[in-house]
Amino acid sequence: MTANGYTIFDTAIGRCGIAWSERGVVELQLPEADDAKTVARMLRHRPELIEAAPPSDVQQAIEAIQALLRGEKIDLSSVPVDLDSADEFNRRVYEIARTIPAGETMTYGEIATRLGDLQLSRAVGQALGQNPVAIIVPCHRVLGADRKPGGFSAGGGVHTKLKILSIERAHIGGTRDLFDLV
Repeated sequence: MTANGYTIFDTAIGRCGIAWSERGVVELQLPEADDAKTVARMLRHRPELIEAAPPSDVQQAIEAIQALLRGEKIDLSSVPVDLDSADEFNRRVYEIARTIPAGETMTYGEIATRLGDLQLSRAVGQALGQNPVAIIVPCHRVLGADRKPGGFSAGGGVHTKLKILSIERAHIGGTRDLFDLV
């Protein structure tokens, strides 16, 4: 990977931004109202980024994200990410979230339990709210204890979360599916 670049690309849910370092993807920005706002949100966290053509591994990640957002069952767990700016707890949460396959969900409590303490559920939610690489770390697949959507810090909020889960035909348990709610 080349150093500290970003680009904007089309998806089924709008134009996303992706940024990378030498070690992997550092940001994946879901669509904002326009490209300028998408770029501004990425630059707010990483002002050193420069617009560039994506290197081949980032281009492959873009194509996989586009396919996932078209409804294909794509596994993004092999996309290299650079989460050095995240603290250790957040990185542990992100590791667990990356194991959730497309079309499946977990709860904040289930992740907290995997971390060893159900009382960490709120901290799990806070960590996912700081996720710099949404979709690659699929925070949209994490639901509240009651299997309700919970929060989502990306542009469009919970509506965007439900839209992505709908594309993935995600199951929430019982007889209802999330795509029936959108």
